[in-house]
Amino acid sequence: MADSIEEAVSRALEDAPARNFTETVDLAINLRDIDLNDPSNRVDESVVLPSGTGQETRIVVFATGETAVRAEDVADEVLGPDELEDLGDDDDEAKDLADETDFFIAEAAMMQDIGRYLGTVLGPRGKMPTPLQPDDDVVETVERMKNTVQIRSGDRRTFHTRVGAQDMTPEEVSNNIDVIVRRLEADLEKGPLNIDSIFVKTTMGPSVEVPA
Repeated sequence: MADSIEEAVSRALEDAPARNFTETVDLAINLRDIDLNDPSNRVDESVVLPSGTGQETRIVVFATGETAVRAEDVADEVLGPDELEDLGDDDDEAKDLADETDFFIAEAAMMQDIGRYLGTVLGPRGKMPTPLQPDDDVVETVERMKNTVQIRSGDRRTFHTRVGAQDMTPEEVSNNIDVIVRRLEADLEKGPLNIDSIFVKTTMGPSVEVPA
């Protein structure tokens, strides 16, 4: 399937109209023969892309002490307990932060307070933080998350995720797609039989179907 993915990506990149900005490359996946009203059947996975996302990924870390100091070098923003409490008192600011941030990471010891102060904001958006255990390296975790995308179906048979950027090579983008498809096939109850169709496109370009 790798060859057919790369062919579809090449067409999508070639057919994309010229723009004065670098477009995202997006993947659309259509499922079939699966009851998504049952939450246990829904797709909700974090996938590390081997070629990276090709885009800026905004990451916010909730941490204290040495972990906070180390996170300053790699994260877009580092917030401590006081800032967390302030966000809990300002719903609009908390929502803005959630909408502007791709991933949150938090020291495990702070997770309970995050649930208390921000659970109603982050939970529905699927953005509760990845817990950072005492032995975890915050720098490695942030760097990994920069190359991570979230694939989430909810209760809809069609869902989307970014898989790269227009200035990446077809091979790089197709490698990313291949990893996502393999993950889906492994996780879905009927594997490939639950995947109806797959399309790839740039942000403003036409959709190209990936042959089965």
